[in-house]
Amino acid sequence: MPESKSRKKKVRPSDPEFVARQAEAAKKERTGNPAWLVPVMLGLMVLGLVWIVTYYLTAGRAGGGFPIPPLGAWNLGIGFAMIIAGFGLTTQWK
Repeated sequence: MPESKSRKKKVRPSDPEFVARQAEAAKKERTGNPAWLVPVMLGLMVLGLVWIVTYYLTAGRAGGGFPIPPLGAWNLGIGFAMIIAGFGLTTQWK
């Protein structure tokens, strides 16, 4: 006679199968984001934005624009590179 699929064996917490399933579920839960990902991602985006804004606000002064005066307009490239690196890290976010 075929068994009913709705009648399943009740599992007790002391059962080795139950303990193994619980350990496996806990292991799956730990596969989220590394702790450093979000702070580095947001930090790069904000730092790039601050870099670009600082350059634009100081570009008209004598001696070039800060953050690094000898680079001139390449400061924009550095700022955008930081922002792009931050957005690149968003692809690793789970």
